[in-house]
Amino acid sequence: MEFVRGMIVRATAGRDQGGFFTVLSVEGDYAMICNGKRRPLEQPKKKKLKHLAPTHTVVSEQSMETNREIRRALAAFQK
Repeated sequence: MEFVRGMIVRATAGRDQGGFFTVLSVEGDYAMICNGKRRPLEQPKKKKLKHLAPTHTVVSEQSMETNREIRRALAAFQK
């Protein structure tokens, strides 16, 4: 599955394993991800694509403008 901007993904490895994030950009084998809380828009995490599990959900550009909107979009995926 192709990773695109706005896709919601789940981290499968590392300290953030099991957490849900939004993809900000894709650069080669890496994606810049954020969740609006521990990883805000201002400090996204660079993560290898092989350590991300894609969901079939892509949020709109309007839902990615602020950290609050990103947290609200990810709320449905949190436990």
